[in-house]
Amino acid sequence: MSQVTIQPATLADADEMLAIYGPYVTNTTVSSEYEAPSHEEFCRRIETYTKTLPWLVCRIDGRIAGYGYASPHRSRAGYQWSVETSIYVAPDFHRQGVAAALYRALFSLLVRQGYYNIFVGITSPNERSIKFHTAMGFTISGAYQNSMYKFGQWRDVLWMAKSLRPHEMAPVPTVPFPEIRDEAQTKAVLEAQAKTVRLDETVRVHGA
Repeated sequence: MSQVTIQPATLADADEMLAIYGPYVTNTTVSSEYEAPSHEEFCRRIETYTKTLPWLVCRIDGRIAGYGYASPHRSRAGYQWSVETSIYVAPDFHRQGVAAALYRALFSLLVRQGYYNIFVGITSPNERSIKFHTAMGFTISGAYQNSMYKFGQWRDVLWMAKSLRPHEMAPVPTVPFPEIRDEAQTKAVLEAQAKTVRLDETVRVHGA
């Protein structure tokens, strides 16, 4: 039986994560980047963002099947309780619950850290992503029309949002992820979500 784990990402995971992300850059409009980042740049992003926010990897039989992370939503003080999230899954592992498991783990961790809002930008058209995020509790909040140019075409970016808690009182400062990374409750969340991944051995093809 295959072993599934979800764990905080480390610099040692950078090459496998970048191998998943690279094709999204070069072959799709999912990413607004034109060129895949270098190993050094990708490591810099991991080091920078994991000082405060979670980056998670889902491994199946030791191989990274997908990863997800949170990053700041704008830099000014008033936005400090809002984040943006991204999930990337290797083609071999689509439709097996990897993205949903990573998202649910991120939701739980971000709630514990004290965040209120999650935003995700989806390059239009992408009905599959919209349906997935709707199922994960996101709602459409607006669009940046003709804001992204890639592959010779201007594209809209649809924004979807998810509230993590009621907006009923003044927020307190958020807790940096490293402070809860090794706690038993964090490990329990990651283990529970790893168990929700639905492996279909008849269709899954292992890469070389």
